Amino acid sequence: MQLQLFQTESFTKHKINLIEESVEQRTQQLIIDEGRGEFLDRNGDPLSYEEKNVLILFPFLKSMEWPVEKVADILHVPVNTIKTKVEKAKAPFVFGGNKPFQLSEEEMEAINGLEIQGLFALKRKFPKQEMLASQLIGITGENEKMFHERYPDKVKGAHQEIGVSGLQETFDEWLVAEEQAKLIYHVDARGGPLFGVDVKYLAPSNPFYPLNVKTTIDSKLQQELEEVADTYNIEKGGLLLLDIEKSEIVANVSRPKINIKDPYGGTGATNYMFKSLIPGSVFKTAVAAAAIDEKIVDETTVFPCSEDIYGNQAEKQYGNINIKKSFAVSCNRTFAELAKSLTEKNPNLIEQYAEKLGLIGDISWQGDIYHYSNFKQLQLGESKIFSSEEEKKDMNFVSQTGIGQREVRVTPLGVANMMATIARGGQKYRVSAVSAVEYENGNSMFSFPKEKGEGETISRYTAMKLQQYLRGVVTDEKGTARYLQAAAYPIAGKTGTAETGKYEGEEVPSNQLYNKWFAGYFPFDEPKYALVAVNLDVKINEGGIYPIFKDAVDAVYRKEKNID
Repeated sequence: MQLQLFQTESFTKHKINLIEESVEQRTQQLIIDEGRGEFLDRNGDPLSYEEKNVLILFPFLKSMEWPVEKVADILHVPVNTIKTKVEKAKAPFVFGGNKPFQLSEEEMEAINGLEIQGLFALKRKFPKQEMLASQLIGITGENEKMFHERYPDKVKGAHQEIGVSGLQETFDEWLVAEEQAKLIYHVDARGGPLFGVDVKYLAPSNPFYPLNVKTTIDSKLQQELEEVADTYNIEKGGLLLLDIEKSEIVANVSRPKINIKDPYGGTGATNYMFKSLIPGSVFKTAVAAAAIDEKIVDETTVFPCSEDIYGNQAEKQYGNINIKKSFAVSCNRTFAELAKSLTEKNPNLIEQYAEKLGLIGDISWQGDIYHYSNFKQLQLGESKIFSSEEEKKDMNFVSQTGIGQREVRVTPLGVANMMATIARGGQKYRVSAVSAVEYENGNSMFSFPKEKGEGETISRYTAMKLQQYLRGVVTDEKGTARYLQAAAYPIAGKTGTAETGKYEGEEVPSNQLYNKWFAGYFPFDEPKYALVAVNLDVKINEGGIYPIFKDAVDAVYRKEKNID
């Protein structure tokens, strides 16, 4: 009774599905589709898999008379190549193995027209070896214990893979497979056909499943930016492209790449675009916003920019200059002084303005969907400005914070969102990477509407001033990003070169490692995209960020203008 009725699909504490196990014991089968939902780009094209026309053969063909010559002729391969594969086979197999022999539609039709039992030409899904936006999409793994913890009511398919990172994990409940599509035949104890050579095709009966997740990724732009990252040999870092109007991630490139065989080796599974990093001078944007909005400074005020933040002689001599010029040349002294003035007025002002800009705080799309309340699309690293209240009382710490050092940690996504907020004139929105969850037939199960960010934002006047200052970084005769004047679009943005406190080898200045940033938006007059490029743990004379940013902008331009 226990075996046959009560615990048939969940036997013992290990929850063994006896029906599935008995079927596996007396059959040989080849999975055509695992049944897990897939990820699509914004145009509905697959991101996580590709379909191939393949030939599948069953081992019982070796004991049959079948027109192998005709099959070989259709495939244009030697007869012995097919015969040898069948003779060695102990289970159903795809002709060509890991690099399957791909058939044309005509070849498929011709092979299936022969009506050979045990030989099938069909479409099969294969995981992409190099999936676009792989860290954003995430990875899956087989973990039976975790499967039962997540889905205690599910008894079928406990051996299937579940999402363990990225969107695969976040949207796992909708993606998890209900049924597999497979070719199956029954065998005796020696592996021979039990009921003749009758092969059955078992497929899900519900036309609405599996569900698919439609992302906001543009495959072409994603591919272009992946190539930019590889051209410049970014070992650690990446690029993030944001649609300003829709507040959607268009491309998410993170390096190092994921190694499919060892996804957690070498931190390849980490999405550095969502990781909290030291921003350096990019953070001066938030300090400037606070100082302008709080009327701490105007353009008549000048700062001694031949001095560093401690009053010593600076490496670069700019003389006494105002905030606009200070922003263009990235004068540390100016923003250290502004940070101190802001903190003296209110110890929480810098943090408050970082949040008003959408740099920190709840910047991921979140809301009530399905049976989830406050569902979050994106899992981001925890950003911070100060590590403790005590630090706000030490003006040396505050000075370092004002230039994006000390304990400041923000995500590239947060920086891109800040740039988008400024480009929109101060309007703040939460960011999404998924637009909808769709049924298999393409109809929407539910969607994610554009969502305003909570809390206060900066004034329109402050946003306008920041727009001018960000543009000056590129156009000013001494601006830090003059190189970007050659880009296909006019750019506004901010440079960042952050000291990491790390060294490559001996702790000497030449071996010090930096995080190099450029963040901005374009086209300047009609903003459409915000872009962040970051190259992590590189030496001061290596890993230049401007060519990376420029080439990414130029790639967007070519795509927008349909230039090959």
